[in-house]
Amino acid sequence: MKTQSTPPSDVVDEEVETVIDTSKMSKGQRDALEMTEAARDKVEKKLSFSSSLFMGSPNLEQIYPFPEEEEEDIASGAQFFKRLKYILDEHVDADEIDETGEIPDDLIKRLAEIKAFAIKVPRRYGGLGLTQANYSKAAMLLGAKCGSLTALISAHQSIGVPQPLILYGTDEQKRKYLPRFAKGEISAFALTEDSVGSDPSKMETVATATADGNHYVLNGEKLWCTNGTKAGVLVVMARTPNKIINGKEKKQITAFIVETDSPGVRVKHRCRFMGLKALYNGVMTFKDVKIPKENIILGDGKGLKVALSTLNTGRLTLPAACTGMLKECLKICKDWSNQRRQWGASIGKHAAIAEKISRMAADLFAMESMVLLTSSLVDRKNIDIRLEAAMCKMWGTEVAWKHVDETMQIRGGRGYETASSLRDRGEAPIPVERFMRDCRINMIFEGSSEIMRLFLAREALDPHLNVAGEVLNSQVPLWKRFTAAIKAGIFYAKWYPKMWMPTIGGVPHGMDPRLKHGMKYVLKRSKKLSRSLFHAMVRFGPALEKQQPLLGRFVEIGTELFVITASILRADRMLRRTKDGVEHKKVIRMVNYIIAEAKMRIDDKTKRISSNNDKETYAFAQSILKE
Repeated sequence: MKTQSTPPSDVVDEEVETVIDTSKMSKGQRDALEMTEAARDKVEKKLSFSSSLFMGSPNLEQIYPFPEEEEEDIASGAQFFKRLKYILDEHVDADEIDETGEIPDDLIKRLAEIKAFAIKVPRRYGGLGLTQANYSKAAMLLGAKCGSLTALISAHQSIGVPQPLILYGTDEQKRKYLPRFAKGEISAFALTEDSVGSDPSKMETVATATADGNHYVLNGEKLWCTNGTKAGVLVVMARTPNKIINGKEKKQITAFIVETDSPGVRVKHRCRFMGLKALYNGVMTFKDVKIPKENIILGDGKGLKVALSTLNTGRLTLPAACTGMLKECLKICKDWSNQRRQWGASIGKHAAIAEKISRMAADLFAMESMVLLTSSLVDRKNIDIRLEAAMCKMWGTEVAWKHVDETMQIRGGRGYETASSLRDRGEAPIPVERFMRDCRINMIFEGSSEIMRLFLAREALDPHLNVAGEVLNSQVPLWKRFTAAIKAGIFYAKWYPKMWMPTIGGVPHGMDPRLKHGMKYVLKRSKKLSRSLFHAMVRFGPALEKQQPLLGRFVEIGTELFVITASILRADRMLRRTKDGVEHKKVIRMVNYIIAEAKMRIDDKTKRISSNNDKETYAFAQSILKE
């Protein structure tokens, strides 16, 4: 679907034109693609930073210098963090929550009193009105303490009712519901079904308008509705009657606000999991639930747009929480590596352990930099952050999982032992085992790592599809493809030679000279990435979408370039804030290490673009599946 150029927060009603060849897809694949493509937010003409990486011309104007928060925002955030940290330190027993599978009502009440369920809700509706940057910092505090509590608060605000209402709600909807969250009411998001994960075209929950048109009647069942067993209100995605658009019948998905005390709403089952033992997640059923049409968010048939837009921002909460957990893991590893002695020295003196500590600290700095930078872009409200948020989610959750595993390895048997068992035998109840169980779901929540790679690949290809998509689309009339080919030829005749030219300039003038080598590398490597992506388009044509491992490598290289950039920009801000020479050396050493590690990962992925076993791997897997 060819996107037009409007800010991502704008509501656009017109149908968009497909530029992806769907002629060789099954009907199910075609329906899923067309529905998802139609729901994609339309973006401004100027590419976002991450999108521009894949076109060989990184747009640093959007992100340099590393954004500074307003003094008022800093002060407001600090007040809330102080109250939140007090509750977390004095009233949260995360191991007890894990063992009982319940978050105490008294704790939820205390959190409601400090408006922890209305962090981003505007003050005029009784909320705290904090920025996304402050919200991410709150998630870091929560993530360091308790995964179940983090999930309760974040699922409610990141993907529950508050976020879509803040983005798309009518004044009446905001006045009716947002004050309830300021008082502590909890909400949930209901999209997934037994046969519907990342493919919304198979949705079976339906909502049919009543004869007078004033209500809809909802019927269906939703799976894995986080907070569903605790919520007072839900956002429910449901199929509404198909519409004829441009002569074609199109499936419609609509977002409804549903009160859980409405007749016909029922919690069928509370789900239990490997980790997040106190996750209030359930199977929700809806039988003849009557919903006022005023409870539709954004408009009839706009539900998938609501869901995708909400998830774009909501995804940031996961790497933010992972950052908090990783800070705690690093502290655990530092303490143990200095305390534990083997073969005549503390284990931190042994190179095998030292390597793990170095990478953990570097990745923590990089992850926090990515999250804070992307959060600040959200606060600007007019910048497309789809790629940045997805990169944070994919990279951050995978890195967190790797390092919680390393934390367990460093702690050895004590890492594998439960906190309560450690306590019972007189040792410090360090919950590495709980962290590992709670952490694993993050690579699945709100878009699995595999889906993130596909999503990022689609967004990375979007500028090229806008130029050459019709040339590759066999469903477009031949004359139109010929005209498109001429236009694409003109574009690429100018663009392609530039991708081979030496990189001159481009590094911001005000940047600390000791960091410029890293930015020069990003600018140069972006050109090579864009060339490789273009070559793949020429080689595979419309079949490129099937080369998922290959596309994944392009996405991973682009993400590593974002890792480097975010780390450099944050370090540049830190260097400008202090004149302490010792601190400067620490920051420069950290960033140089991050750059060196990312370069090695990029080199490895680059080699595997041209030299890989993808075809044989796929054939082997299919032979296994047939046996």
